[in-house]
Amino acid sequence: MEGVLFVKEKVVLAYSGGLDTSIIIPWLKENYDLDVIAVCVNVGQDDDMSAVEGKAIKSGASKAYVEDVTEEFVKEYLFKAIKSGAVYEGKYLLGTSFARPLIAKKLVEIANLEGAKYICHGCTGKGNDQVRFETSIAALDPSIKIIAPWRIWDISSREEAIDYANKMGVEVPVSKEKIYSRDSNIWHISHEGGDLEDPRNEHKSEMYMKTVPPEEAPDKPTYVSIYFEGGIPKKIDGVEMAPVELLKYLNKIGGENGIGVIDIIENRLVGMKSRGVYETPGGTILYSAHNELEYLTMEKNTYHYKQLIANKYAELVYDGLWFTGLKEALDAFIDKTQETVTGTVKLKLYKGNIKVAGTDSEYALYDEGISSFGASDLYSHKDAEGFINLFSLPYKIKAMKTPKEGK
Repeated sequence: MEGVLFVKEKVVLAYSGGLDTSIIIPWLKENYDLDVIAVCVNVGQDDDMSAVEGKAIKSGASKAYVEDVTEEFVKEYLFKAIKSGAVYEGKYLLGTSFARPLIAKKLVEIANLEGAKYICHGCTGKGNDQVRFETSIAALDPSIKIIAPWRIWDISSREEAIDYANKMGVEVPVSKEKIYSRDSNIWHISHEGGDLEDPRNEHKSEMYMKTVPPEEAPDKPTYVSIYFEGGIPKKIDGVEMAPVELLKYLNKIGGENGIGVIDIIENRLVGMKSRGVYETPGGTILYSAHNELEYLTMEKNTYHYKQLIANKYAELVYDGLWFTGLKEALDAFIDKTQETVTGTVKLKLYKGNIKVAGTDSEYALYDEGISSFGASDLYSHKDAEGFINLFSLPYKIKAMKTPKEGK
C-alpha cells in the first residue's frame, strides 16, 4: 500500500568471526529476507573485538553488537564451577559448556531489544552447543524461533565451508591445512577436528595456545598460594585481586608451567563420542586448590555426598541445563557446603604437575592432637574395640547363618 514503509524481520546471529559464523551472514542474506544483526559476546577470548565487529558489517550484517561479559562470566559462572567441583567424565573442566548459557542470555536480551523473532547460531548438527543454545533460549524466551544453518544447508564439511567462504569473498581464520575447530574464552581453549579425529594419533603440542608443553616448562618449580573465602578465590600470594585479574594471572603462571592440558574422548550429549584437546591452566590450578581446601574443612558425609552432586552438576552444565530448577537447587546445596571453605592453599607447579605444598584454615577439621598416634582427650584407643564389634556385627551374623560348604 502506498505510503506504508515495509520493515524487514530481524534475526540475531551469534557471531564469533570464525569459519561457521563468517559464512552464515552471506548465506542468510542469500536464503532469507531478514536483517542480520550480529552479536559477538566477549567471554574473555583474545580476539580483536573491533575487527570482529567490522568483519560482521563487511560481511553483510546491518548492525553488530560487541558485548563484554567477561567479569559476569567469571563471577556468576566460573566461580560456581569452582565451588561445585564439576568435572565432566573425570577430565573436562567444561570451559565451553559454562560459557554457552551466558551467551544465550545475551542473545535473547538483544533479540528482545531489537524486536527480533529469530536467533541464528553456527553450531553443527552433531554438536552439543546447538542443544545448549536452544535449550537456554527456550527457557528464557520460548517465543523466539531458531535458524540453524548446519541442519539446513548443503554444506557438509569444514572443507566445503572454506570453499563457500572463498566463493563469497569472506576471510576466515582457518584453511584446509589448519583446520582445527577452536573455542576460546578466559577459562580455556578447545581444539577439535583435523588429525585429532583419529584417536590413534598423538596430539601435537604445536597446537597449544595457552600453555607450553610440560617438557619445555622451567626446570625450577613455581609456588603459588591461593586464599579462598566461602569457596571463592580472593587473593594470590596474599594480594587481593579482582576476579578477572586473578584468573588471568593464574592462566599466565599455569601456562608457563605446562599446567592444565587434557586429551579426552568424551561422550557427547547427542550420542556419539568425540575427541578434544583442552587447555585450562588457571582453572586447573583453582580446582586443585579448592579441592584441597575442601579436604581440610568439610566433614566426611558432606564431602562424599558433594562428590555425587559435582558429577550431576557437570552433567547438567554439559547438557545445557543451566536455566533449570534442578541446577538452582544444586547451587543452593553447594553454597551451603562452602560456608566454611575459607583458607589458604599453597601449590607447587612443575612441568605440568600440581602438588599441594600446604593448607591452612580457621575451619580446619584436621586436629593434630586427635589424629596423631599419641593419646587424646577426645579419643581412647580402647573405644575402638567396642566400635569394631558393633560395626562388624551384621557380617558376623551373616557368616554364622551362611551354610558352610560340604555340610
